[in-house]
Amino acid sequence: MFKVISFVYIDPSVTTYVVQAIAGVVIAVGAVIGIVWRKAAKKAKKVLNIDDNAKKEVEDDVVEINPEDVSIEAAVTEDVEPDKSDDN
Repeated sequence: MFKVISFVYIDPSVTTYVVQAIAGVVIAVGAVIGIVWRKAAKKAKKVLNIDDNAKKEVEDDVVEINPEDVSIEAAVTEDVEPDKSDDN
């Protein structure tokens, strides 16, 4: 019934804005999918009793230093001078 003829000019800045908007939506959707996937995987592992850390070796956090070792004590406290022998 009605025919509308229009001539539209799309400015390059508008095209750039549209591309940025589409990229933003794609990135946001990807982030949401990633978060949902991790939560679902964590819940599935909990239900299936799967432990990711079961076969990993864990080192002790404590490092013991022998207080009688003068070189280590000198490095730590800097109160003791190193031995200067006269082996010329």
